[in-house]
Amino acid sequence: MEPTNGPTEIIPYFLHVKFAPPSSNYPPLHYQVSSTSRILNPNPSHLFSHTHTHTENTLSDLFCETHFTIAMRKWVFSLLLLLFLLSTLPDQGQKLRANAEESGDVDEAADLPKVEEKVGAVPHGLSTDSEVNQREAESISRKALRAHAEKFEFQAEVSRLMDILINSLYSNKDIFLRELISNASDALDKIRFLSLTDKEVLGEGDTAKLEIQIKLDKENKVLSIRDRGIGMTKEDLIKNLGTIAKSGTSAFVEKMQKGGDLSLIGQFGVGFYSVYLVADYVEVISKHNDDKQYVWESKADGSFAVSEDTEHEPLGRGTEIRLHLRDEAKEYLEEGKLKDLVKRYSEFINFPIYLWASKEVDVEVPADEDESSDEEESSEEKATSEEEETESEEETEKKPKTKTVKETTYQWELLNDVKAIWLRNPKDVTDEEYTKFYQSLAKDFGDEKPMAWSHFKAEGDVEFKALLFIPPKAPHDLYESYYNNNKANLKLYVRRVFISDEFDDLLPKYLSFLKGLVDSDTLPLNVSREMLQQHHSLKVVKKKLISKALDMIRKLAQEDPDEYLNKDKSDEEKAELEENKGQYAKFWNEFGKSIKLGIIEDAHNRNRLAKLLRFETSKSDGKLIGLDEYMSRMKSGQSEIFYITGTSKEQLEKSPFLERLTKKNYEVIFFTDPVDEYLMQYLMDYEDKKFQNVSKEGLKLGKDSKLKDLRDSFKELTNWWRDVLSSENVDSVKISNRLADTPCIVVTSKYGWSANMEKIMQAQTLSDNKQAAYMKGKRVLEINPRHPIIKELKEKVAQDSQDDNIKQTARLIYQTALMESGFSLNDPKEFASSIYKSVQKSLDIADATVEEEDETEEVTHESDEKASKEEDDADSGKDEL
Repeated sequence: MEPTNGPTEIIPYFLHVKFAPPSSNYPPLHYQVSSTSRILNPNPSHLFSHTHTHTENTLSDLFCETHFTIAMRKWVFSLLLLLFLLSTLPDQGQKLRANAEESGDVDEAADLPKVEEKVGAVPHGLSTDSEVNQREAESISRKALRAHAEKFEFQAEVSRLMDILINSLYSNKDIFLRELISNASDALDKIRFLSLTDKEVLGEGDTAKLEIQIKLDKENKVLSIRDRGIGMTKEDLIKNLGTIAKSGTSAFVEKMQKGGDLSLIGQFGVGFYSVYLVADYVEVISKHNDDKQYVWESKADGSFAVSEDTEHEPLGRGTEIRLHLRDEAKEYLEEGKLKDLVKRYSEFINFPIYLWASKEVDVEVPADEDESSDEEESSEEKATSEEEETESEEETEKKPKTKTVKETTYQWELLNDVKAIWLRNPKDVTDEEYTKFYQSLAKDFGDEKPMAWSHFKAEGDVEFKALLFIPPKAPHDLYESYYNNNKANLKLYVRRVFISDEFDDLLPKYLSFLKGLVDSDTLPLNVSREMLQQHHSLKVVKKKLISKALDMIRKLAQEDPDEYLNKDKSDEEKAELEENKGQYAKFWNEFGKSIKLGIIEDAHNRNRLAKLLRFETSKSDGKLIGLDEYMSRMKSGQSEIFYITGTSKEQLEKSPFLERLTKKNYEVIFFTDPVDEYLMQYLMDYEDKKFQNVSKEGLKLGKDSKLKDLRDSFKELTNWWRDVLSSENVDSVKISNRLADTPCIVVTSKYGWSANMEKIMQAQTLSDNKQAAYMKGKRVLEINPRHPIIKELKEKVAQDSQDDNIKQTARLIYQTALMESGFSLNDPKEFASSIYKSVQKSLDIADATVEEEDETEEVTHESDEKASKEEDDADSGKDEL
């Protein structure tokens, strides 16, 4: 509707007045009302569009004009009166309400006439909220900034790097947060270093707080990481985020290290691009003390833009990275996920890390009027009897009623509350602090503290600090997948930044039970931190760690108060060591197998590991001893360390191989662990003493002057017996120097498998029978020339060497010795038949033929079975009925 130049009058929006004079020569006068403006407006196009064609004013025309004028005035007067009455209605309503409130006759909730405000406004459901308007304004502003932003192309190396990162190198998307926190820590390190000589660089208030903040916006799918570090200038943003390995860190360190040593993390640049694993659009907002605030943005499309930032909140100083996450990366908008990542990767960053986290709290809010009306009325009745109370008390009673409700609030939550105690002097750290740190590191919150720990600093070409722990118990699956398990318990940090806990070459597998960390100041960060284990510097770290770990275990063994190790210590030292009594025995029960595996795998440290071996012996009375103690008790002239392998101590104590050794007071080591068989294939000697398995040939027990004569005397028997056992894989029959009460035993060749080893190999699922036959080697039957059975057999052979009964007896004696020596029989049936024949002979049974069963008895038996079955069927039928 066109605006009018004439006066307008306000009337209700529902009025639409239409009138006309009696004469048809004049068109009707229209008054239209706008539903939005509520303005009464005469339509001039209707009022003045009629053209008079009459040339004379007749009386009728004059009368009509006069009548029209009078009618027009009456209508206008009526309208003005009506408008006046309507305008007084709101005032009257307010007066009525005021009077009602003063008299108390009407409560506040009484329904009174109301004048609708904003009549004709757009309904709320169709309105545009202020947030949408704000977002659209920001979007328009952002587009305007982008239009004026300077655009740059990534260098070819950066574009190729992005392809590598996204497609293969960083397959683990979680590490993007580690990289960004690492970079934030780097920036904070820089500004902290500068503040040592210039306090003003830190600024004031929140800007001076050296911390990292993480904030998420689920609605817009934006994850922000902010630091108050040194920040970047416009030139830094272009150079550091557009050129590979040019973060400004190298130049800064080179400049600042001229005056001293600086601990900084490596390059900012390569790790930064891992953000495109989870984001399709990235903004880097940065403010340096020497420049304005700028924003860097890119969609990883080969280009980026840099412009002055007038859109975002002023940072004061530092950098904020805003990641616009992909749909498949929504999991990083969950608070729990972010907390887990910080705990895993950045728990020991040297600056506090905060997360803008939600929290439910109890809040007092006004109670609903309906709920409190009854209480208010009762309180008013009581108030009438307490008119003498002071005005302050009355105001207190009139306070609105409240109730407690749950509301979600947001606040900064500290995520890395574990202090980096490895950076402190070991003398300043208490045992309780070490225990708490171990529990946090190993996620082991049991009642037991670690058995031992080693806290040290290594200096030289590669500098690092390390803290190693021996857990109180071994994991249940420590040895189940020993050679296939890549999971390590040692974490590698570079300047408090977690790199990995899966470095196979940082510690050997046999020490994988140790828990702890290594924090290096000089280890380089390659393009892929996962490839850091290929660096030669880790070999130096590994060598030092192994040495310190073995020293820690050795010290634990020495502190265990064994008399032979501590006999030269003072009474005070012995009293102090008494507290650790049994600690190494406990360690051995938990991790002893690892020491044995170390002897097998680590030739360089084999002798050091051998000192840590523990075992029981024929003289230890159930206690564990070591090789040093064993050697201290060796007999004069003993040139070998005697040992025997088996399945249990009880079995070995009854072994016939120990008869002569025990009588001559020799001590024999008991090895009852299956891995001991492999162990002794690598542990050939210790302190110039050879190891000798007493169940194998080659045992020397000093000179026996009668041995040569006995060999000559029994030569005929030994040769005959060897021929009888030619089919039994027996290489020779010899006179034994290790038997006392047993007639004979079977030993293996020096390099063949023992009886215990044969059982172990036979139990292998994928054992090779051909190789097993070769490794078994030739067996040797050793006979006791002083035993009556052997003497009598010698006489029988001398009388008739071809007697089959004598041969059968000789085979039976061999088979019995084979079983007693721990071997399995090749033909158990033959052995059983020989035993039955011997029993038959001893019982003087001439004919041992078994009587055949009578056919009649068999038929009767079958009939009985049939009848019994019919009875069972009949019983089952009764049960069903």
